[in-house]
Amino acid sequence: MLLGCSLCLLLLLSWLSEPGESRTLHLDSCSVSVHTQELRKYYSDIRSNAIAGDSEIGLKLLDRSLIKDIKEGQTCCFLRLLLRFYVERVFSNYASSQPQQQRCSSALANAFVSIRRDIHKCHCHCEEETQRTIDSLHAEFIKLQISQAAQKAVGELDIVLEWLEGLGQKTH
Repeated sequence: MLLGCSLCLLLLLSWLSEPGESRTLHLDSCSVSVHTQELRKYYSDIRSNAIAGDSEIGLKLLDRSLIKDIKEGQTCCFLRLLLRFYVERVFSNYASSQPQQQRCSSALANAFVSIRRDIHKCHCHCEEETQRTIDSLHAEFIKLQISQAAQKAVGELDIVLEWLEGLGQKTH
């Protein structure tokens, strides 16, 4: 009896923690599937190191208000450009001396590449204002030494993940 209950509990736990769980994000006229729990898991493994290594506390690259001010119809474009920024500028320059954190940042980068590939199929229309928003993010990024900037951007991923989770909640 105890063995049977243990097996049922184990099966239930494995089902609840299934890494394949995803949310469908409706981005303007397009939908993509995002594994937000998986992103959170990998990020939680590198977050404290990224924040502790941020020596430019007074400077913010990404602000919640920046994301909240995205115009209607520009969510797809903004996410595509933001993922591009993280894949091409941030993860490629983020370094950790700890192998586990290197694996987690690689997993995050690969997940962003996958989401980006799905969004690319959407053919998002980008308005000039959205491009300017991303350009301002780039401008703040290049003010810092590249490894410091990458460290800061990884530390601010919380804002991106909260936004993605919010997009997923709007669709239910």
